[in-house]
Amino acid sequence: MSAVSSFSEGQIEALSRLLGECGSGTDITRVLNDRGLVDGSMESTKWRRLYWVFLDSQRQLGCGNRVVDFIQSYLTPARFVGRSSEFEIQRQELNLILAFSGLEFGADGKFRTRETATTLDEAEQRTRTIRAKFAGRRIHPEVIKYCRAELLQENYFHAVFEAAKGLAQRIRDMSSVQLDGAALVDQVFSVDRPILAFNTLQTETERSEHKGFAALLKGCFSAVRNPLAHQPKLLWQGEDDAADYLSLISLLHRKLDDCVWTRM
Repeated sequence: MSAVSSFSEGQIEALSRLLGECGSGTDITRVLNDRGLVDGSMESTKWRRLYWVFLDSQRQLGCGNRVVDFIQSYLTPARFVGRSSEFEIQRQELNLILAFSGLEFGADGKFRTRETATTLDEAEQRTRTIRAKFAGRRIHPEVIKYCRAELLQENYFHAVFEAAKGLAQRIRDMSSVQLDGAALVDQVFSVDRPILAFNTLQTETERSEHKGFAALLKGCFSAVRNPLAHQPKLLWQGEDDAADYLSLISLLHRKLDDCVWTRM
């Protein structure tokens, strides 16, 4: 990357506080050493260490390149394997700060330039994406497995579509039944002769629960996957709902985690 203008002191503080929450003191020391950054701060608090190092590097070089280099090494996507939603949350918060410098940290772990934001509203609008809505949600690994490429491209229309298709594929893999949609659910989760069961089906309450989650599965295919398959992407207004769709699919995957095979 070409020379990056020095960050303001306010940005340096915001970056330091954010990055200080993204790892341990040992992580920070390792990356500082790896990138040749000397910590002469004599501070023990993580963000204060970074604050001193970043300001010192900018004073020495007259640019923010070593700050950017540290971030790229420290927030490499490989560190967040199995914690993709955490990575996306941190990335969006980072981009809110970087927007005022005309920089963006991509989902691929690389920096790119973009038009500089001039107001907080403009910066926040840029980072108002589904990934920021992942905060506090448990996104199941099976969801990421089927729509990772679409999420990396910020293609939420197809991310939801692929996640719903992946849900059906997992049921087929678990049951060996090669049907789809409602027909697949009806055969696999039949109350009278189920192939997979959400519980022991020993009481009326358990049978009701089993039927309820089977209905949720069918509803997911009917309300999420089928409309997306037939609706032009241009007309889709689902970005604000996509986080909820992926949370629903995650819930259903967690229920599948606990399903038991009922036929010998």
